[in-house]
Amino acid sequence: MTEIRANTVLAARREDIELDTGDGLRLVGELALPAAHDPVATLVTLHPLPTHGGFMDSHVLKKASYRLPALADLAVLRFNTRGTTSPRGTSEGAFDAADSERYDVAAAIEYAEFHEAPALPRRWLLGWSFGTDLALMHGLDPSVEGAILLSPPLRYSRPEHLAAWAESGKPVLCLVPEFDDYLRPAEAAERFAAIPQAKVVGVDGAKHLWVGEPYVRRVLNEIVQTVLPGHAELPVEVDADLVVEQS
Repeated sequence: MTEIRANTVLAARREDIELDTGDGLRLVGELALPAAHDPVATLVTLHPLPTHGGFMDSHVLKKASYRLPALADLAVLRFNTRGTTSPRGTSEGAFDAADSERYDVAAAIEYAEFHEAPALPRRWLLGWSFGTDLALMHGLDPSVEGAILLSPPLRYSRPEHLAAWAESGKPVLCLVPEFDDYLRPAEAAERFAAIPQAKVVGVDGAKHLWVGEPYVRRVLNEIVQTVLPGHAELPVEVDADLVVEQS
């Protein structure tokens, strides 16, 4: 057996993708799928603030794509919002403080909804920091089952966005670090009370960036338990033949 470490990459089908937005931009991304069969659910990921180093490879999202297709049969879609650069490339356009990014979110949801061979079922939004604002502001789509929010700052989203999610009844999970830089668990519980069905989970010891393998594992387990209730806890070791890269 091989221990899953920070940079472990597990077997999956991975393909570079491009998303075309409604305002004429092309965004770059990647879709990771289970290696041998179709996914049972889908994560559409929304990365942290690009003006502060956020991109599709921000570590929790990258580790979700490295592990969850193999460990939980999930599809993981990652992409760079407008004007954002990663090793995958640069998405067209320029950062617009969560306004024109509405088109980026719509393009990702549409790509997942209409993808064939395989279909990408049971689509959930997974936002981190700035990405949580994009999910709350622009992600309430009929084809989306719910939202998982990591370190939500509630910086750009407004009360009307929370009210819309409340009215929808769609599930919302908020994972809030004990020592977050912007919104800590007690305040998060007060502010997300505007969404009665929202579940706010404080994570002891964690900080905004979720640095440290114990916190990454906690986040990934919470994601899987939300999307696939009753799923077994994710293993920390796997058969060596499931590992395609280890560093």
